[in-house]
Amino acid sequence: MKLRPALGGLAALVALLVALPAGAVVSCSVTATGPAFGVYNPLSATPLHSNGNLAVTCTLLSGGSTTVTPAVSLSSGLGASYSPRSMFSGVQKLGYNLFWSTAYAQVWGDGTGGSFSGTATLTLTPGNPTQQATGIMYGQISAGQDVGAGAYLDTIVVTVTY
Repeated sequence: MKLRPALGGLAALVALLVALPAGAVVSCSVTATGPAFGVYNPLSATPLHSNGNLAVTCTLLSGGSTTVTPAVSLSSGLGASYSPRSMFSGVQKLGYNLFWSTAYAQVWGDGTGGSFSGTATLTLTPGNPTQQATGIMYGQISAGQDVGAGAYLDTIVVTVTY
C-alpha cells in the first residue's frame, strides 16, 4: 500500500495505542530516512535531487477486524516554512523541499502553507494483523543558491495520526 497525498492538515518514531470501534486495539509506528543530498554545487544550473523513505506499520493488537486510515504529515523543519524549507550550516541557509512525486509540484507537509499531508487505508484482521504503507520523499535543492561550503542540516518531524 502506498501513501498518497491528501488535502488537509526526519526521522521520528511514533507508537500509539488507539481503541477503535468494535473493541479493536491498534498500534501504529513510523520509520523515516531523509534524503542525503551529498555535495551541492552552487554553480550548477540543475537542481540537486535525493530520495528518502517513509513507512507506516499498523498492527491489530486485539479485537476484531478493523480499517485504519493513518495520516502522515511532515513538519516545516528548522526554517519554519514550507516555501521553501531550509537547511542550515551555522547562520547560512540552503533552501530545499520534500515532495510527493518526481513532478516536484506537491510539497509534503501538514496541509498548511500550501503543503499536502498523506493518507493510506489499511485493513487489519486477526488472520492478517500487520499491514504497512510506504512512501518516497522526493527531495530537491534548487539550483543557483549562493552558499558557502559546509554541512547543511534540517530536522523534520514525522507525525502519524489514525
